[in-house]
Formats: sequence, C-alpha cells, structure tokens
Amino acid sequence: MLIKLAWKSTLNRKASVALTLVTIAISVMLLLSVERVRQDAKSSFANTISGTDLIVGARTGDIQLLLSSVFRIGHANNAVQWQSYEYIKAQRGVAWSIPISLGDSHKGFAVLGTDASYFSHYQYAKKQHLTFAAGRPFHNGQEVVLGAMVAKKLGYQLGQKIVISHGMGNTSFHHHDDNPLVISGILAATGTPVDKTLHVPLSAIESMHSKPSRMVARKQDATHHEHEHEHEHEHEHEHEHDSKNNSALLHNLDSKPGDLIGSTKQITAFLLGFESPLYTLQVRRNINQYKGEPLLAIMPGVTLRELWEMLDIVEKILLLITLAVVLISLLGMLTSLLATLNQRRRELAILRSVGARPWHIFTLLISEAIFITVLGCAFGVALFYTLLIAAQSGLQSQFGVVLSISALSTYELTLLSVIIGAGTLIGAIPAARAYFYSLADGMQIKT
Repeated sequence: MLIKLAWKSTLNRKASVALTLVTIAISVMLLLSVERVRQDAKSSFANTISGTDLIVGARTGDIQLLLSSVFRIGHANNAVQWQSYEYIKAQRGVAWSIPISLGDSHKGFAVLGTDASYFSHYQYAKKQHLTFAAGRPFHNGQEVVLGAMVAKKLGYQLGQKIVISHGMGNTSFHHHDDNPLVISGILAATGTPVDKTLHVPLSAIESMHSKPSRMVARKQDATHHEHEHEHEHEHEHEHEHDSKNNSALLHNLDSKPGDLIGSTKQITAFLLGFESPLYTLQVRRNINQYKGEPLLAIMPGVTLRELWEMLDIVEKILLLITLAVVLISLLGMLTSLLATLNQRRRELAILRSVGARPWHIFTLLISEAIFITVLGCAFGVALFYTLLIAAQSGLQSQFGVVLSISALSTYELTLLSVIIGAGTLIGAIPAARAYFYSLADGMQIKT
C-alpha cells in the first residue's frame, strides 16, 4: 500500500520529477558512455596487432614508433635502410618479418607498402589472421589490396584501377597518375586500422617514386594521347560496360606473379616474429645497439601499456567529472524533495491522523526517492544505447575505436547500483525530516 501511495505521489508532481529524471538520466548516460568508450578504446588498440614480438624502426620515441607504424597516427621522422632490414631478419631465431613503407595516401586513406608476408603473418585481436572478403593478395607491382572500409566507403570493386597520391591526409600535391594500380583483393573487416589502409607491393612504391619511370611513362602518354582521343568515342560504350562488371574481372586479369620488392632502398619500419620468446630480448638489445644506423626495437604490448599509463590521469579526470555530474543530479533531486517537503506537511499530517506511523512516512518519502533514481537510471541506460548506435560508425571511421553494443558489464551494473544506493541515501535526508514532524506541527502550519 505504501509503495502504491509513493508511486501516485511521484506522478502527482510531474514537472519537478520530470526535470529531476532528465538530469539523472543525462548524468548516467555520460558516466556509462565514458566508461564504455574507455574500455572499448583499450580493447580496439590492443586488438590492432597480435603475435608480433618486435616492431623495429628508426630511432625515435617508443610510443611514436608504435602509433606511426601500427595505428597510422603521426609520421616517422626517418627511414630504415633495406640492407639493415635484410641483415636483421636473417638473425638467429627470427621466424618471419614484415616490411612496412608508409608515406602515400589515396583520398585520405593511408597506403602501406609491404610484401606477401603481410598477408601470411600479420595478426590482430587474439592471433587472428587476415582473410579476404573478395579476391586475393597482390601478385605484382601493378596490384593493390584494399581494407574493408576503403572499399565500402569509396565503392570500389575488384578489377578497378586507382591512382595513389604522394603524402598523407586528404590533401595531396602530387598524384602518381603514371602508375595506376588494379584492385586484386578486398580484406574482410577487422575493426582495426587495416580496414582503412590500401596495401601495395614495395615494388609499386619504388616504381611510383622513381623519376625516370615517371618521365618515360609521361612521354609514352603524350605519344599515344592523340591516338587514344580518336578512339575515345568508339570505346565509350565498352568502358561503360566494363565498369558495370568490375566485380567479375578478377578471373580475367590473368595477373602473373612478379617482383614485389623491386630495388627498394629504405622502408619505414618492420615487424618481427620469433621462433621462441627467448630470442625477443636478445635480438631487441642487438637492434638497439646496431652500429649500421640508429634503430629502435619495441615490444608492442609493453609500449601499449606505457601509452595507457600516460593517459591514466586523463581517464581519472574524465571519470571524476562524470561522477561530479551524477552527484550534482542527485543533489538536484535532494533539493527538489526538500523544497516540496514543506508544501506537503499538511498531506503528511493527514496521513498521521488516519493512522500512519512515523516509519510509514519515512518509508513513503524514501520510496519516492528510489523511484526517481531507478527511473532516471533506466532512462539513462536507454540514452546510453541510443548514443552508442549513433556514434559507433563515426568513432570507428575517425579513430578506429569499435564500440561494442552489448549488455551492461558487471562493472557498469555496479556503477548503476552505486548511483541507486546514493539516491536512496540522499532520499533518506528529507525522509528523516518528515519522520520527526509531529502531528500538531502539521496541523498548525503558519500562513
């Protein structure tokens, strides 16, 4: 009976209760969102690379090397000579190696130069290998493999030709028009920066940046330009038909395997995997003391933990801010209950006059506070999932953070329980005041 009375009493004060509900719901949404983004950001970064023992690049900061080579954030200041790479990968205990060359882009997406070992040995999440949604790895220096998001966002299909641009970012000052590449494969989605990357052979990178080859190609283009112009109208219908059937062109490419390395002189970085973890520290020390050129070898797991330690203070500040917002919303509920309590003294006195005891009044008031807090948390959870759905694609495309739309975790449920408990304690303050109101005080309110 008391619970039913508390519910009706709550509904009777729609305006003030609705305002309190909104403030609690927004604070709960912010708290859960900050916590979910924090956890999923850590998970997304940790899942980007797996099974790699060392990342080697030119001597710079550990975190800078990790961010530039794996997450495509920032730029490497120097390069690694190809001779050094060949020497290190031949060391005892090295099971596999993956060269990486960065610096080019295509419509804002990063271009990564590598060789066939990338598709065989690169792993993400819990040692999952890359798989193809369509097509196959590149066979020669005229082919490119797209990440899932590149193909989806740009609408590319197998068999299409694309042009790589020099420089990173959306703005490029030079396009490698003389070296178009044919799409030979599209990788399955991984939820990592791989999805936003175009993968080309190292020989393609070398060819695009070779001045003599560009000059010859441009001369050939100029020689045949007039001939192509004469036949442009004749083949217009044929080109249109081909563009509509790009998805079926892969088996007609008749691509022959070719040199994937070329005369590459330098790369940005390379990944190493060892036959046994025992070799990791020994080879890392040798690389850091390598006399051929200043190099740096990092263990991705250790460096990633250092990165999160640096950001730990930021996480704590965000958590404190959201907790302060929750506390302010609960204090707003306290203010509302105390403000209406003086107006309800006659109501409470009437309840006492019909037999309600002080503990009945206390239970009534604290039940109202619990109702408001629980409803606020429920609306906050609904807003939280709405925000997750709305922000999921944006965070993944811009920052590579994959938000998981799943049930609330144990920790998140614990946070909600703490909020409900705090709301109950705060509701006990006006309930305690009502408890000590006497019947005579309620019947003799001064006007």
